[in-house]
Amino acid sequence: MVADLAKRAEAERKRKKLQEKIRVALYVQKAALHFIDAVNRVEYKLSNDVKEAGFCVGPDELASIVRSHDSKALGSHGGVEGLARHISVSLNDGIVSTDVSTRQNIYGLNQHAEKPSRSFWMFVWEALHDLTLIILMMCAVISIGVGIATEGWPKGMYDGLGIILCIFLVVIVTAVSDYKQSLQFKVLDKEKKNVLVQVTREGCRQKVSIYDLVVGDIVHLSIGDVVPADGVLISGHSLSVDESSLSVTAVGMRTEWGRLMATLSETGEDETPLQVKLNGVATIIGKIGLAFAVMTFLVLMGRFLVVKAQHQELTKWSTTDALQVLNFFAIAVTIIVVAVPEGLPLAVTLSLAFAMKKLMRDKALVRHLSACETMGSATCICTDKTGTLTTNHMVVNKIWICEETKLITRKEDVLSSISKEVQRILLQSIFQNTASEVAKGKDGKTNILGTPTETAIVEFGLHMGGDFNVHRKESEIVKVEPFNSVKKKMSVLVSLPNKMGFEHFAKDIEKPDCIPEDNYTLVAVVGIKDPVRPGVKEAVKTCLEAGIIVRIVTGDNINTAKAIARECGILTDDGIAIEGPDFRDKSPQEMEEIIPKLQVMARSSPSDKHKLVTQLRNVFKEVVAVTGDGTNDAPALAQADIGLAMGIAGTEVAKESADVIIMDDNFTTIVNVGRWGRSVYINIQKFVQFQLTVNVVALMINFISACVSGDAPLTTVQLLWVNLIMDTLGALALATEPPNDALMKRPPIGRNFNGKRLLKLTGSDATDILNTFIFNTFVFCQVFNEINSRDMVKINVFERVLDSWVFLGVMFSTVSFQIVMVELLGAFADTVPLSWDLWLASVLIGAASLVVAVVLKCIPVQTGQDHQVAKGHDGYEPLPSGPDMA
Repeated sequence: MVADLAKRAEAERKRKKLQEKIRVALYVQKAALHFIDAVNRVEYKLSNDVKEAGFCVGPDELASIVRSHDSKALGSHGGVEGLARHISVSLNDGIVSTDVSTRQNIYGLNQHAEKPSRSFWMFVWEALHDLTLIILMMCAVISIGVGIATEGWPKGMYDGLGIILCIFLVVIVTAVSDYKQSLQFKVLDKEKKNVLVQVTREGCRQKVSIYDLVVGDIVHLSIGDVVPADGVLISGHSLSVDESSLSVTAVGMRTEWGRLMATLSETGEDETPLQVKLNGVATIIGKIGLAFAVMTFLVLMGRFLVVKAQHQELTKWSTTDALQVLNFFAIAVTIIVVAVPEGLPLAVTLSLAFAMKKLMRDKALVRHLSACETMGSATCICTDKTGTLTTNHMVVNKIWICEETKLITRKEDVLSSISKEVQRILLQSIFQNTASEVAKGKDGKTNILGTPTETAIVEFGLHMGGDFNVHRKESEIVKVEPFNSVKKKMSVLVSLPNKMGFEHFAKDIEKPDCIPEDNYTLVAVVGIKDPVRPGVKEAVKTCLEAGIIVRIVTGDNINTAKAIARECGILTDDGIAIEGPDFRDKSPQEMEEIIPKLQVMARSSPSDKHKLVTQLRNVFKEVVAVTGDGTNDAPALAQADIGLAMGIAGTEVAKESADVIIMDDNFTTIVNVGRWGRSVYINIQKFVQFQLTVNVVALMINFISACVSGDAPLTTVQLLWVNLIMDTLGALALATEPPNDALMKRPPIGRNFNGKRLLKLTGSDATDILNTFIFNTFVFCQVFNEINSRDMVKINVFERVLDSWVFLGVMFSTVSFQIVMVELLGAFADTVPLSWDLWLASVLIGAASLVVAVVLKCIPVQTGQDHQVAKGHDGYEPLPSGPDMA
């Protein structure tokens, strides 16, 4: 074999040449990257304010480190510990409270930029854009010009000026109402975003508002918490542990969330389902009003032209004739203004806003506007047990240890019968295997921060003479298995002091046969007492009377759940109690059989709760409200018609998924939300009844009078005043009626429309006194009709009238201004003063509607017991009464 050494040498030279080229290219690339990095690197200069405050890092550089995940920049400051020194914070003790204002001034507030609220004049400007009001304004201006030309100054301007003043009043009242409503919703929106965050300041653990968070705060996070600001991780076992610490490095607009929020437009509430439906009703009524307005104008013009033809003056037109035609046109436009029930959406919004404000005082924060009205339609509540039906104030009252069961009265009763070694292992098991922490408050008292179950166990350990911090430092925690609703246990792996091995502790195992029998020793079993909340039994009874079925869905033992359910009045003799594993194994046909009688589901997982809610909604067409407090409850809360999150025990993830936050975790508060939801529907029914009556009467009076006499007794100014009573003031009076207990004893029933629509259909001859009398009588009919609308079933409509100061104020204002309009504003309102007998007649005729209402309420209403009524968001199923009630 002959080797070609020349070729080998040539190949070697080529290989080395290629390697050299690659090496040069890499050096060039490296140099280029260094150059680019140097160009992009921003030299941050500290301002005098930052230096004077004692900080070594400016706000922009700090935000850049976190936003860009710049580990090099973090390393240049000495890592996490060095960065903490540069922003003057102790990783153990946190910041000093006196530095909060200084840090806010330098690094900014933890709030993202929001669009400024619309000013009051913006609402005035929007109200002036109403097309009908613009047309009326043009008519008023023309009327002033023609009036002055024909009748002289100042009498000729009265009609037009009266219209302008009424338009001004309508615009102002509408703008004030919308402006106050927008301010209220802004306060509610800020309140629902206000999250309490656990921080360490001056060595003490405390809760502060997310708005008060500053750069340097040591934030403690647990499962389900929402990270309140950009930060640097100080310590933690893994991304799924129960607790870790973050040092806040960017707040407000310098966070990623703040930058995202800055790009979003101002959020607003969508229209609720009820508003959408009433908008459709308003459109139909508006079209009917438009038709009547056109017919009224054509009739008035026809009669006017006939009269001119009889006098052979069709070709002769004077300014008086033009003013008359303009008046006909203004009346027609005003009929449209009155007929279009723009007050319907206003009444819904007012009623919902009023309910939300009252519920806030009653410890319920409504996050979504539609949730309040939907809660009024709820037919089923799936509730947790712990903390909702019970007090959530847990206390260890029994313990099994060393094969003996003991009542916990004094610690000596337990410690006297166990050895020091058992005591050490017991306390170590309690203090190591927990996500809770023990911290000193500002008042020097010991505070236990954690779930109620863990708090009870840790409190027991402290009562037994244990020291939380000492036992935690005895050994290092290597791994944590956090508690979840599937495993139903929490475990920790700790290293022994001699580093020779590990110890594994487990707690909260549900079934005795799940406890390992090999290589483990059962140290103790504790019994925890959690009594039923006061008032829960009465609240459950109220729900049953209202046709709302209450079901307990809990992860606890079935015997405990059944005992609490019977004590609360939820579980009946024919009711079904089932465990989650058994429920999830059922076939769809079996579920359809058991769900109607299902009252308790124990040992359930989040997926079981989600499946139950889905079945209730899709198969049984129930309107379902669901309570939840854990992160795993979020899917069920989102699936339900109304998600109710617990404000105290609930995680931030659960709260974000919910429609209503129950601030005190109390079941009675949930029932109160349902009561207010039903009140919203009742108040809207009252307003619709009142407004339809006014609409029909106003349209018919002017139309019939135009056909009979050729004139409209209700002038433009008078109709605008009636519209103000009907829309804005009527909505304010009727939509803010507080709920009563009767709402939770029967579903709302629509009635009384037919007789009342026919109550005031009369026409009259056109004279000044008679027209004023008709107008005055018409207004008093509306006043008494508004009183009738307070309760559509009970005869005594004055019941609890003194409790509604808004209603009384509207009534007094309406009557007072009506007197002023008739007696003093005759030139502006086209009225003349009335005698005492005519005033008395007007009031008595109006009050006659009270008698008519009593007669109509005494007429039996067919309930259609043989007809099954479907349940849904917009109504209730008629309920049985007496012994047949569920």
